[in-house]
Amino acid sequence: MTTNDSDVREILRRATDDLVVPAELPAAARRGGRRRVARRRAVVAALCVAVVALPVVGGLRLAGDGGEAPAAAPLFDEPTRGDLAADDGYLRQVREAWERQLGQMGEGARGEPHVVWAGNTPAGPAAYVAGDTTNDTSVGFVEPTADGPRIDTLTRVDDSGTDGLEQAALLGSQRDVLLVLDFGQQVEFSADLRYLPDGKIERTFTPVDFRDGAAVLSVPPQRTKLTIALARTPVSRANAIHINNTELILTPDSQDRPASPLLRHTLPGTEQVWGIDPAAEEVSAPTEAIADYLDPVGVHTHNGSPRLTVYGATPDGRRLLVETIQYDDDPTRVIALLAGRNLPFEAVASTTVNWQAPLPVRLRLPDDQGILVAAEGSALSYRVGDGQWQDVGRNAALVPAAATDVRVTGADGTTTSVPVGS
Repeated sequence: MTTNDSDVREILRRATDDLVVPAELPAAARRGGRRRVARRRAVVAALCVAVVALPVVGGLRLAGDGGEAPAAAPLFDEPTRGDLAADDGYLRQVREAWERQLGQMGEGARGEPHVVWAGNTPAGPAAYVAGDTTNDTSVGFVEPTADGPRIDTLTRVDDSGTDGLEQAALLGSQRDVLLVLDFGQQVEFSADLRYLPDGKIERTFTPVDFRDGAAVLSVPPQRTKLTIALARTPVSRANAIHINNTELILTPDSQDRPASPLLRHTLPGTEQVWGIDPAAEEVSAPTEAIADYLDPVGVHTHNGSPRLTVYGATPDGRRLLVETIQYDDDPTRVIALLAGRNLPFEAVASTTVNWQAPLPVRLRLPDDQGILVAAEGSALSYRVGDGQWQDVGRNAALVPAAATDVRVTGADGTTTSVPVGS
């Protein structure tokens, strides 16, 4: 697998661009500034995915020689859990996998690792192990392979708390088995993401039923995109749970793909109503205004479709902001937001985008404020009924609500008339 810079930037941006930042987060970040969690892979071409360090009920107490290192309670202090807890043969294989992984990373073990959980899953036997290494204390999931147990990723724990630790892992060749560890707090699971007719996101969450230290869930195959999501309660982006073994799903057979085009247009009269140049300020939609259109806890890629932002003003003097949202290979949604003087933006309309159509964006605003149309690189004009064509510039425009047709003239001179009257 090859991964270029634009791929990494894209994953990082999409994994965090809809984060809701709680008011108390800056103070909490300062309090927890000393906490550091690092994931190490044995392969050189490791891919970093955006991970938010999140607090979990229960502390870690890292056990070490002479008690010098901080320690992992209850991970180190509790007996091994799971239906393979007494299987000495399997536990030996897990410990051998631990030593193998450390050897590949050029590190050594300090004492014997502790198998926190070991159990059977539909994908085969799996485990979670914690132990001291030459330089630190680490934890990791052990997954079944044709060659026996394997630890794919180790997470370094530098001090108290389970901040940032993967609490779940996808297993099996189809990545259709989800192993979730019991870290002592209620967890909610969502199997898939759905779009309502108005473009809003819908997820159904159900409580995870832990037994003997973990839960094993059958999930839809997660081969091309992540549809599942996990979160501690209350369900929110701040409580999202990171799932291990997702890198190849988020960047499948990554090639040197170009970055998504960023399209930003300002309509005539915008600055007079806004009082600023919103394009220069790179104004974006407030998260709370488009929260219903965002996945509350999932992680997604982007298929390379353009990202469109349009700034404008409505005939009645409100600020207009139009943005697109697109997850994985799902349809692109375009959302229009309006804001009166000294009032916050509110999402007022949405539709899907067909980037292959002559007029990809056609969105009617409420209160007869017009129809937002966009076709990158094309000249646009409109007419009402059989009236004269009225030129409205290039790329994007807000045409009157009474418009019945929009004419799109592409860079090659091709002209297409598109009905917009309904």
